[in-house]
Amino acid sequence: MSIHTPLPLLGGLSAAEFMRDYWHRKPLLIRQAIPAFTPPLSLHQIKTLAHQDDVESRLIWREADQWEMEEGPFETLPPPEEPDWTLLVQGLNLHDDTSADLLERFRFVPDARVDDLMVSIATDQGGVGPHFDSYDVFLLQGEGQRRWEISDQQNLQLDPDAPLKILSAFTPTATFVLEPGDMLYLPPRYAHNGVAIGDCMTLSIGFRAPTALELARGLLEHASESLEEAPPAALLHRYQDPQQTATSTPAELPAGLLSFTREVAQQLSFSDALIQDFLGRWLTEPKANVVFPMPDELPDLYSDWPEHGTLRCDRRTRMIYRNGALYINGECATRETSPSLIKFADARQISCALITEEEEQGLMQDWLDAGWIHFRQDA
Repeated sequence: MSIHTPLPLLGGLSAAEFMRDYWHRKPLLIRQAIPAFTPPLSLHQIKTLAHQDDVESRLIWREADQWEMEEGPFETLPPPEEPDWTLLVQGLNLHDDTSADLLERFRFVPDARVDDLMVSIATDQGGVGPHFDSYDVFLLQGEGQRRWEISDQQNLQLDPDAPLKILSAFTPTATFVLEPGDMLYLPPRYAHNGVAIGDCMTLSIGFRAPTALELARGLLEHASESLEEAPPAALLHRYQDPQQTATSTPAELPAGLLSFTREVAQQLSFSDALIQDFLGRWLTEPKANVVFPMPDELPDLYSDWPEHGTLRCDRRTRMIYRNGALYINGECATRETSPSLIKFADARQISCALITEEEEQGLMQDWLDAGWIHFRQDA
């Protein structure tokens, strides 16, 4: 679909118009963004996920006007009739194909920025308190009603005594009640507070917004690994100090070693290629709890490549490309990406008939063996 096509998901705006006029700029309330919306999982299924070790979940409630939080997995959860508690389950798209399909609707934003689909289920008056997110978020109502108060306040000071990031002061400037299928978009650092009206479910589409510190740490680590593999000759020189004199202050750091280290730092450089390689690997690295399940029978397509059939990305697979290089699940698959592989990355599926090069067929078989993609025979 063209980025210029009006979308009910965006209230009749095209993706291009939304990104130009609202993204990172101002909130947008969208009534019936998904008409007759049915959540990808039931309340029971979400609670079941919260019992699993490989699922990130949190339980939030208030006790004697104090916020409390506990991290999962949970053996038991509060009874449904008990008011004012909220269960958050992260990464729904990693555990359910229908949830992953829902996240696909938001791919008018680059995959490198999309994080995950989180679900919040709450009993009457449940919520997580007034807060702000450091990233863009779409809040899609799944079941029941939730009242959202939002504020463009500049005071974002947090309550130091709360176990989660709750604003110490909150003054709402607008209030909306969302029904199933309604959606609210909020730009980064926009204060908001959601409170359940009866039992409800809300789905949050969140985005990655790494800090400069996170990028610096990751880049330095990646650069150090690259230096170990192929260090420049200038960095193989060992420190020498033939002019060092006897000292009566042995604990003092020598000025010569300081100067030598400064020269080393000045010789380091981060080329565009190194930066791209870091981002490609870092942004596609699966989360720590991700496991690619192996099918009972692995198809051997490489020895007899099929003329018919479709290859599809596993819902957990992350793939991006840039300047000919293709990255998948933390690895650089190739530095000479063909139009077919680019199409596969953008569509997350491709007809086997379009994969004609032997090298690419070998890649596909490797990914099949790893559980990163799946083969479906055409009917």
